[in-house]
Amino acid sequence: MDENNFGNDIVTLSDDDGKEYSFEILDAIETDSGRYLAMLPYYTDPQEKLDDSGELVLVKAFEDENGEEYFEDIADDDEYETVADLFIDRLQDSFEIDEE
Repeated sequence: MDENNFGNDIVTLSDDDGKEYSFEILDAIETDSGRYLAMLPYYTDPQEKLDDSGELVLVKAFEDENGEEYFEDIADDDEYETVADLFIDRLQDSFEIDEE
């Protein structure tokens, strides 16, 4: 990414069926267990943005043998809770976070 580009970090991910979804990366955390991203769904249509729940999407980042980064859901519940708590601590001053 260009260092002088101060726009949103938007990534497009595909599910197993090939359907694409866009997300805005809000934050990234590196721990002993790996690299994690907190993202929000990204919409170009204002109505879709209003209709969205605004729920954070947390994923774990991996690198393949070619150095390409890819993301997976965090399958382990304890790992997910630990990472979620880290992001909540970091993002609570910038965003209204409803902990359920």
